[in-house]
Amino acid sequence: MDYSKQEFERLFKDSYPHMYRMAFSMVENADDAKDAVHQVFAQVWKAKPQIANDSIRGYLLAAIRNQCLHIQRSRQLQRQLEEELQRDTAASEHEEREDLLQQLQQVIDDNLTEQDRRVLSLHYDDEMTYEETATVLGISTSAVNKHITRSLAKIRQTLKIAK
Repeated sequence: MDYSKQEFERLFKDSYPHMYRMAFSMVENADDAKDAVHQVFAQVWKAKPQIANDSIRGYLLAAIRNQCLHIQRSRQLQRQLEEELQRDTAASEHEEREDLLQQLQQVIDDNLTEQDRRVLSLHYDDEMTYEETATVLGISTSAVNKHITRSLAKIRQTLKIAK
């Protein structure tokens, strides 16, 4: 093959459409297909392999196939890394949330009275209204409000000190 600028430009113009179609059929992305074709031509221009004129088209198609396979492997690796990162992030967030819940439970156990804990449990865990909580515990709704307000203030104050 003659690597004069004119011959190489002619080869590029003649081969580009077929190579692009092949690349696009493999990578299914126009930008990636264009990049693959340009990458192959850049490598051929740089290496200037000694190829017979009647073999150059086959050489280029094999090169484009290999370049597309490389792109596909890179994509697959990237997807696997992203999935692993998402799993790691989710696991880390879950552990962090569990730690926070344990800290919160410890603060509640150590700093609140039994009545405060019952009021919070009924209101937040069992999702009862103030009125329902008051009825179950036999206290007034204003007492429920005071228990919740005082308990949340103690929790906030304790967690600020702990941090």
